[in-house]
Amino acid sequence: MCRSIHTLFNFDPPATGEEIEAAALQYVRKIAGFTRPSRANEAAFNAAVAEIGAATARLVASLTTTAPARDRDAFAAAARARAARRER
Repeated sequence: MCRSIHTLFNFDPPATGEEIEAAALQYVRKIAGFTRPSRANEAAFNAAVAEIGAATARLVASLTTTAPARDRDAFAAAARARAARRER
């Protein structure tokens, strides 16, 4: 489940809102212990995703570095190679 949460900082192009929301959703799913909330918990679950997404967006926007931005495609290719090695 947590393998869906990826580094979002210092990429070219920068992380999108969809990527930030997906990471927030995966985090809340992990913490809550379920992938889909019951109706009774749906409002709290969705509020947590929104709050964590907003906090993540603020964090990524406020971070600074002198390192050059990482290439998103090269980073994804390396991650796929690691995943392929794990599957063997």
